[in-house]
Amino acid sequence: MHEYSVMTGVVNSILDKIKGMNVKRVERVDMIVGELTFLSPEQMKFAFDVLTEGTLLEGAELNIEVKKARIKCRKCGYEGSMHVEESKEYHFELPVFKCPKCGGEIDIIEGKECMVKNAKIIVDD
Repeated sequence: MHEYSVMTGVVNSILDKIKGMNVKRVERVDMIVGELTFLSPEQMKFAFDVLTEGTLLEGAELNIEVKKARIKCRKCGYEGSMHVEESKEYHFELPVFKCPKCGGEIDIIEGKECMVKNAKIIVDD
């Protein structure tokens, strides 16, 4: 469950950023998470709720936008989404790290992100 350690870093970063500011509370946190991080938004939200108890983030809404993977082929120049194959063994889809057109090597353009996009904070007057 690496979602807990990722969210620990996110929560600590936000708390460090607002330290010394006249913040009453944090109302909302918006994140972008790439699908190739294999982070579960549900587990991230659970960890966020646990980690924010007793802090200025307690009760804040966590919005997670999942960013689809985009690739570019080094051989044919294809640019677009990745091909996925269903794993009968594990009962979920796995990305195929090769070009869906020619089978060539690819570069990942998007889909590995994990970042806080913005946060809405309420400050004292």
